Amino acid sequence: MTGPSTAAQRRVIDAADPVTGRLRGTEAQLAALVKRGLAFRHPRPPHDHFLTPAGHRIREEEEAEEEKSPPAGEAAAGTGVFSARVGGEEEPYDGPGRVREVHSAWQGLLELRRMTNPDGAVERPCGWERAHLVRAAALALEAAGQRPAGPDADGYRVRATPQPEAVAVYGPDGAALRACAAALDRAGWQAGEYTEPRTRARYLLASPRRV
Repeated sequence: MTGPSTAAQRRVIDAADPVTGRLRGTEAQLAALVKRGLAFRHPRPPHDHFLTPAGHRIREEEEAEEEKSPPAGEAAAGTGVFSARVGGEEEPYDGPGRVREVHSAWQGLLELRRMTNPDGAVERPCGWERAHLVRAAALALEAAGQRPAGPDADGYRVRATPQPEAVAVYGPDGAALRACAAALDRAGWQAGEYTEPRTRARYLLASPRRV
């Protein structure tokens, strides 16, 4: 397996949907990515092409390099590519415009579930979510109307954990944690409330359901 060999193929990968990995390109470009193991053609109509885990890794590696060396004059707010809010970002929450972006991303994720879960179920998380636990949980919370922590307000914070297929969700109080647990449950996750031994802080341990 090799990376994309042409600039055009790299542009196709960079332009993939940030949540679903759906690709747009010429038949030749898409076929070349499939041959290299970076994309697959979905067997069900409309037979769209999606990034494989290897394709996602290539794009994430390129994004990491761009973050290390941002182009001169690039806005501090980012590149314009959607990213779920995990809580603790320095940028203020952007009202109605952000709500529309989140709604669109969530609908895209539901479509990815339909296309990639073997039974087409949209109620159960898919492989992409298991590979991007923090981003997936954050998107589920934000799409449900939960507010992330930021410079202008307190809210949820999603963090990685050493446990496989589990994230920690922190909130400003018990009511907020219960609301986050309910939102995750509706999104196909299971969440339980725990207490950190040292700090005594309450948090959720959440995992995507398999059945």
